[in-house]
Amino acid sequence: MALSIAASSLFFALVRGQAAGTQQSETHPSMTWERCSGTGGNSCETVNGEIVIDANWRWLHVVDDYQNCYDGNEWDSSVCSTNEECSENCAVDGADYESTYGISVSGDSLQITFVTEGEYATNIGARTYMLESTNSYQMYELLGQEFTFDVDVSNLPCGLNGALYFVNMPQEGQGEAGAEYGTGYCDSQCPRDLKFIDGTANMEGWQPSDNDPNAGVGDRGACCAEMDIWEANSISTAVTPHSCDTVTFTECSGDQCGGTYSGDRYAGNCDPNGCDFNPYRVGATDFYGPGKTVDTNQQMTVVTQFLEEGGTLSEIKRYYVQGGETIPNAYGTIAGLEDFNSVTQEFCEAEQSVFQEADYPFFDHGGMASISEALQAGMVLVMSLWDDHYANMLWLDAPYPTDRDPSEPGVARGDCDTGSGVPADVESQNADASVTFSAIKVGPIGSTFDQGNMRKRNLQNFTA
Repeated sequence: MALSIAASSLFFALVRGQAAGTQQSETHPSMTWERCSGTGGNSCETVNGEIVIDANWRWLHVVDDYQNCYDGNEWDSSVCSTNEECSENCAVDGADYESTYGISVSGDSLQITFVTEGEYATNIGARTYMLESTNSYQMYELLGQEFTFDVDVSNLPCGLNGALYFVNMPQEGQGEAGAEYGTGYCDSQCPRDLKFIDGTANMEGWQPSDNDPNAGVGDRGACCAEMDIWEANSISTAVTPHSCDTVTFTECSGDQCGGTYSGDRYAGNCDPNGCDFNPYRVGATDFYGPGKTVDTNQQMTVVTQFLEEGGTLSEIKRYYVQGGETIPNAYGTIAGLEDFNSVTQEFCEAEQSVFQEADYPFFDHGGMASISEALQAGMVLVMSLWDDHYANMLWLDAPYPTDRDPSEPGVARGDCDTGSGVPADVESQNADASVTFSAIKVGPIGSTFDQGNMRKRNLQNFTA
């Protein structure tokens, strides 16, 4: 899912910059990860990476001046009367990662704090990327590989999403600022809330949000395939591939973009819903959460395997490691889903049938074949923390849609209340919420973790 973001400040508005400013230096926090071979996670080499925050969080100002180009949720028409004029006049600037954005990096660990009171700003959430070098994103080719990381979601209540996922962003970013300043974002929602797309401003047709004082929607959107490895809080989690007709960056216009930001959600060239595997939603309500089989009161290791047959993605498989045990993903308990604990073509077909989804665009945009192409093309790693100004995150952790009976298959997605997740409430009551991602490892199947102590005590619910 794309995220709604907010930062209230005269100086730190939500922007999508083309040029780079010079008012504050840009120094990326260093973060390590591991590239593995062999088996059991014992043959891994350290890779030195860097973290960069998305350009949409940065101060957007007139080049060589302190005048804002974007303030609140409106553009300054004196310098931004057209997309072209705004692109020529405006620049994004460097970031103070910890004091302004609540981003702390140490060794192989990244922590994002939800609300940060900075000198000039109250910042809400963040979206960050892994860099290969100062001006180039790290590209991960995951087909036939497994991706492993540790995560702590114990401080993420209802309504928040500590997400780790991949998108087919351009490796060098976009515009003059490029990857060094976190430009070039795209995803399967074809987001139109981006201030700059492909190096050009998105101010024409801009409509300020009616419930977010810092956000709005422009005429243009940015589409690409999305592989949501981890969308989660302490209550619920989901792994969700989103297909696209064209997996790499493409631009769209108006409501034809589809997705969260358009009047017709299904008008675009990407799948905004995805084929999601949420253990709670498939009936395994005792599997994930505080004190459950996978106990979200404690840190856990999350393993995702992208299995292939004949060079094509065949299965997305999930394991957890916690307390010295390897825990395979839960099987569904709802009739028609009992044979599935992973994402396959057959699972997606069964999910559509059992949940009686009126709209299931995953297959319309290429399904597993599209995701296979996306994984082979190389994807950028995204780590973020956000709240949801469109649906209060109910699609992740509560009965949703709210006008359907929670007892119907697929409606209940977690045990949060349908009144939870309102951004104003979450931001005021859970300002100190945070997520920590660490110990990222990538390698061939079986290379990043030890499967030796596999839990098998309940073969109805688990498999080795």
